[in-house]
Amino acid sequence: MGLSPGKRARLKRLLYHHGPGGGTLLVLPIDQGLEHGPVDFFVNPDAEDPSYQFRLARDGRFSAIALHIGLAERYFHEYAGDVPLILKLNGKTSIPSDAQSFSPLTGTVEDAVRLGADAVGYTVYVGSPAQDRDFEQFRQVRAEADRLGMPVIVWAYPRGEAVGKKGGKESLYAIDYAARVALELGADIVKLNYPVASEKDKESPAPYNTLTLSPDDAFRKVVVSAGRALVLVSGGEKVGDAELLTKVRSSMHAGATGIIFGRNLWQRPFDQALSLTHELHAIFREYAEPVA
Repeated sequence: MGLSPGKRARLKRLLYHHGPGGGTLLVLPIDQGLEHGPVDFFVNPDAEDPSYQFRLARDGRFSAIALHIGLAERYFHEYAGDVPLILKLNGKTSIPSDAQSFSPLTGTVEDAVRLGADAVGYTVYVGSPAQDRDFEQFRQVRAEADRLGMPVIVWAYPRGEAVGKKGGKESLYAIDYAARVALELGADIVKLNYPVASEKDKESPAPYNTLTLSPDDAFRKVVVSAGRALVLVSGGEKVGDAELLTKVRSSMHAGATGIIFGRNLWQRPFDQALSLTHELHAIFREYAEPVA
């Protein structure tokens, strides 16, 4: 990956010293409170207290927890050293239209270093009318991350009216494009959604409008487009256990480095979430690099 020593050291902790290990990543995000508001916590009111997610990340042996600076400042000190931190550096509320998607900065790379983070996260809205501002803001973040030896994870999300007219944000075209954009912009790791085939794929540009790939092959194409950026699969809305485990196994089989599942875990009661996490560890062990 051509990493600096600082990035290499931090990524090694995430990939090998915490979580399932063996070069895999299991990340628990809790940035939904800013992005969606409190509505996601109605399913499991216990999860409204961030300590719930921190305990799950610690007891479930996650590779890291990902959140915004306010939660990191108020809660992370109790878990520092036990749970690696990914500090999310930008965000927005769900109140504005997706067509105008732009996430302003909420923290800095220096904040991440001060807090002891092992990586920073940044959302890029590929195709948004505000894409030019987004790219420029990310350029500054990337430069600071390079200077301070901090790995950058890009949440690469297709958005905007133009994307909607070319197959939609869940299409292979849009997600494949987002993967390549993240690589081109300098992401070390890219967080992506799994492509969902639909009739709207016919509206995608050629040759995507004629492709008939299986779900696994479609995602394998996305992993190839991400190049030397590691790929994390986004969990999205809560689904049943069987569907979740199938998605994880398919993602790892297609070449993903790991998953970043939030609502699919912390919207469950603690014991159920912990049990499901143990099943995820078992899948990850099947894809872990062999010990030399």
